[in-house]
Amino acid sequence: MTKPDIEAYKLNKIFTAPVGDLSAEQQELLNEVKATRTTPRDNRFAGAQNQANHCWNRYNEWLVCLKSTKDEEGCKNMRNFALKICPSIWTDKWDEERDEGIYPGIKTD
Repeated sequence: MTKPDIEAYKLNKIFTAPVGDLSAEQQELLNEVKATRTTPRDNRFAGAQNQANHCWNRYNEWLVCLKSTKDEEGCKNMRNFALKICPSIWTDKWDEERDEGIYPGIKTD
């Protein structure tokens, strides 16, 4: 007996209504929505209602990746994890602070 594809099941459960003919742009947007994922569960913050520390760690883990690999494209996934869990006002502020050289977290320079 084969195991069911849980991810496909979840997507099919969300997108149950048949979709009519879509333009190429609409199909691209639909595919993007279907491919969007949230930050994976992190057991360090499993019982926490407040996810601020999880957000801070995801953002700094992305910076550690940038610092160690110097590969923005390779670290893009980690950046996306931070953007998914953090309020945009925080990440915008931290990005500005990094540009100004006053960010209190991981330094990439």
